[in-house]
Amino acid sequence: MLKAAIDIDLLRDSITALSVIVSEVRLKINPEGISVKAVDAANVAMVIFDLKAAAFESYKAEETEVGIDLVKLNDILGIVEKKTLVDMELDMTAQKLHLNFGGLSYTLSLLDPSTIRSEPRVPQLDLPARVVLNGQDLKRAVKAAEKISDHMTLGVTGDIFFMEAKGDTDQVRLEMGTDQLIDLKSGEANSLFSLDYLLDIVKSAGKANEVTLSIGCDFPILIEFDVAPAVCHVTFLLAPRIESD
Repeated sequence: MLKAAIDIDLLRDSITALSVIVSEVRLKINPEGISVKAVDAANVAMVIFDLKAAAFESYKAEETEVGIDLVKLNDILGIVEKKTLVDMELDMTAQKLHLNFGGLSYTLSLLDPSTIRSEPRVPQLDLPARVVLNGQDLKRAVKAAEKISDHMTLGVTGDIFFMEAKGDTDQVRLEMGTDQLIDLKSGEANSLFSLDYLLDIVKSAGKANEVTLSIGCDFPILIEFDVAPAVCHVTFLLAPRIESD
């Protein structure tokens, strides 16, 4: 059971953050909020999503799990541009999600959770370097790298965080020191990642005031940020690209 109301911009931003990795998810609903853990079909990226009950204008829920088509939900939410509240109600008997906003009423059929990939086990990582920066700085570097290559190195050397892409003939590198970063925990870190995934992730992360990157050497990267401070948190785990000698 779920009966709730939430700001449409917050809901759209939340769904967008999820849908860059997967198109269908199992939503875990309980009185404390809504959560998702999902991995993409290629087993390269994982998303961990937590939307707390405090994010809603009103929220009443019992523990349940439902399957949602994120593409359809995104399309529905994209119709209304003005700021408004979305009223949401689950009908578990009919397996429907009812949405009301901006004078429009939609009924979205739920998916059978058993047809959606099971929740992944989150690996325990002890990554040596931690970088906190503005989301726009991360997005700017990733977009610049897109012009050069299809992959990008992120790392830390001393008190410098760097993002670098190398093509056949061209190269782009952005270095940020402690005076340009929000925070830096220095450690040995140098890993290569697919730009296709990074470009998708920064669609949401680029809006955040603070993005935390936890990095190692040829280890997955953790990319964490708030969609809304204190009430909606997203973590992406992205596997490295290992180059053969």
